[in-house]
Amino acid sequence: MPAILVVAEMRDGTPTASTRELLGLADSLGVTVIAVVFTPSADAVAGVMAHGAERAYWCEREEDYDGELWVAVTEQVARDTAAAAILASHTAAGADLAPRLAFRLQSAVATGCTGIVSEEGKLLFTRACYGGNVRETLSFPALPAVATVKAGVGVPKAEAARAGEVIRVTPPEFARRTRVVAREREAADSQALEDAKIIVAGGRGLEGPEGFRVLEGLAEVLGAAVGSSRVPCDLGWCPHSWQIGLTGKTVTPELYFAIGISGAAHHMAGCGNARTIVAINTDPEAAIFKGAHYGIVGDYRKVVPALVAALKEPDKS
Repeated sequence: MPAILVVAEMRDGTPTASTRELLGLADSLGVTVIAVVFTPSADAVAGVMAHGAERAYWCEREEDYDGELWVAVTEQVARDTAAAAILASHTAAGADLAPRLAFRLQSAVATGCTGIVSEEGKLLFTRACYGGNVRETLSFPALPAVATVKAGVGVPKAEAARAGEVIRVTPPEFARRTRVVAREREAADSQALEDAKIIVAGGRGLEGPEGFRVLEGLAEVLGAAVGSSRVPCDLGWCPHSWQIGLTGKTVTPELYFAIGISGAAHHMAGCGNARTIVAINTDPEAAIFKGAHYGIVGDYRKVVPALVAALKEPDKS
C-alpha cells in the first residue's frame, strides 16, 4: 500500500496529543508514514519524526491554522507523494481542512472516524452516524481517502532517537480570499480538554452559569479540566471551547465526571471512551447512568461540595 499522509498539528513546538495518536495509528497499519508540518522551528519537526513519521514535509510557517495555506500545501504534498490516504485530527482545523482537501483532490471524506483498519490492501474507516446510535464502515473507491480521526483511536509511539528525511516545502501560488483579523486565546492556565487526564463536565442540570463555579472547585482539587455538554454552551453559560460531544470535542480521559448531564447519544459520542465515568444527576432514570461506571443520584449542589471536602481532608490512615 502507498504511503499515508498525516497532517500534523503543533502546539508550542510539540505535536499535539491527537497528532501523536494519528502517527501511531498510521504506523500500526504497516505503511510508510509521512507528515506535513507547519511550524517555524526545525527542531519541532524532529518531534513528528520521533512519533512515527518516516518523512516530513516542512512548511516554515506559524503553527496557527491557516486554511488557505494548509489546503494548498497539503494538496501539493498529497499529489507529489501519491498518498493513499490523508489523515487529520478531528479538530476545528481538521474539520475545516479535510472536506476542502477532498474536493480539491476529487476524492471523498469521512469525518469523525473512530477506527481505521487495513484489510486485503484496502483501508476501512469506521465512524458514528444517526446521532451516534449507529456505526458505519466505509471504503473509498477513489484515492486518496481523506479522513478526520477522533481522539483516543491511535496509540502514540515515541522513539527519541528515531530520525527521518525532512523536505522543505515552498507554498504554491494561490489567491487569498480571507485574512486573519484577530485571534483570541483562552487563558494560558486553561487545560486542553483533549489532553486532560481528568475532566469535570456539566450539563443543563446545572441550571445556570453559577453551576460551573461549583464544578471549577472540584476541578481545582483534582487538577482537572472543565467541560460541558452542548446546551450550556449554546445558552452562554460557558465557552464553546468547553463543548464535548458529537458536534464538540472528543475526549478520552482516565476519569470523567458527568454532572447534570442527561447522557444523550450526541454527548456520549464525545466522552464514551473515557476509562471511568462518574455520573451525578437528580434523575435516577437519566440515560447517563447506563453509560457510567459509577453513579450518584442527588443534587450536585450538595454532592460536589461534599466530594471537594472529602478530597481536601488529610489522609487519616
